Amino acid sequence: MRLKYALMSDTSWQQMAEWQTPDTPFMSFAFWQALADTGAIGEQAGWLPIYVLIHQVDEGYQPPPNAADIKNSKAHSDGDNKATETAGDKVSVTHPIAVLPVFIKGHHRGEFVFDHAWAEAYARYDVDYYPRLVSSVPYTPITGQRFWLADGERLRADIIKTALAGVDDIAQQVGASSWHGLFVTSELADIVAAAMPTDSDVMSALAAQEQGSAAVAIDIPILERQGCQFLWQNQDLLKNAQPFADFEAFLATLRAKKRKTIRAERRKVTEQGIRCQRKCGNAICEEDWHAFYHCYVMTYAVRGQQPYLTLDFFMALAASMPEHLMLAQARDAHGDIIASSLFLYDKPDSKDATLYGRYWGALADYDSLHFELCYYQGIEFAIEQGLSYFDPGTQGEHKLVRGFIPTTTHSLHRVYDGRFVPAIADFCRRDREHMAEYRRRAFDALPFNADNMPAADASR
Repeated sequence: MRLKYALMSDTSWQQMAEWQTPDTPFMSFAFWQALADTGAIGEQAGWLPIYVLIHQVDEGYQPPPNAADIKNSKAHSDGDNKATETAGDKVSVTHPIAVLPVFIKGHHRGEFVFDHAWAEAYARYDVDYYPRLVSSVPYTPITGQRFWLADGERLRADIIKTALAGVDDIAQQVGASSWHGLFVTSELADIVAAAMPTDSDVMSALAAQEQGSAAVAIDIPILERQGCQFLWQNQDLLKNAQPFADFEAFLATLRAKKRKTIRAERRKVTEQGIRCQRKCGNAICEEDWHAFYHCYVMTYAVRGQQPYLTLDFFMALAASMPEHLMLAQARDAHGDIIASSLFLYDKPDSKDATLYGRYWGALADYDSLHFELCYYQGIEFAIEQGLSYFDPGTQGEHKLVRGFIPTTTHSLHRVYDGRFVPAIADFCRRDREHMAEYRRRAFDALPFNADNMPAADASR
């Protein structure tokens, strides 16, 4: 058995195999189709996709019926998306097993793991940093799989190595400076660290050179950066980590001062005459979507920016994957919608089912409304649905003091110009140390009672 790759600019590969259900809704074909159909990805958006399709090649023995078959042997399809190559008595059957999306980009927008300093370093030496290659969910800092896997397959080192050979091929063709795999799972990061050269190998080689040892040639390394996000867990540690019965059961796990603060914030929202409600799936009507988008645009407008995503994109999600959508709304005393927060969520019966808070906006500034609509409504919904986790998005110690636990995020980086590798490898090493200390201090600041402190680093 061996693997090979092919590079594709379209999504016809989706019809070549039965694919596993992705680990998050953001890797579903419906989500990516909505991105493509509404122009969020594509050449005009600066997110030009190339798909690295990995085939498994199985070789076996099959005697041909007669000599004419040997003479006229050629590749053919067996009708089940498997290509068969015949040469004498050798038969090779190939079938797709994995796909890695790669974007050719000339900017950093919509990524949330920033390498601006690297681009500036290249510019100081008059070296092009663009284009660069990125594997991520566009505009979405969500940890998850970066491969689509065929049914029955699992992520393993040979798949990753073959995919990276395809990435290297793309980089050579377009002159890319680097590849960046953003918000990858800890599983993927661990496999890469065990199977490929890393920044540790780079630093060890440099140290050996400084001590007078002969230079050691190593392959292009994979450099890892780590970050921190905050994740809420639906686990009542007072009751053997069972899911919380209700919001008050969650509050009971917090120190008294923090419980008081959260109750006060929720009360402030009510005292402003604001009423919150939640709608799911097909119950979200077209009027709701227009109101949501108005709020969403305002979030960008106050910073003088244009939103990444269009109303058509969200309407496409509503049409193609309503079972994954929840919309929290805030209405004023007149019944008008003044703020909205859109969540996606896994099916409750799936492993580690999670609620994802991603898109928010308000028409004005209201005391504590952001906390209510983006966090407390989400926690209540996760409890009601029996979801295991709530991922509210990137950044923010304000999440920490409301019971969201610091977790490690991972990104992988491949730099093709060897002149820059030592400095970037050293940066990644020091950055990981800094982020580890940040996560430790964040964990110490959690608001839970001593009997309810979760385990450090709640990475899924």
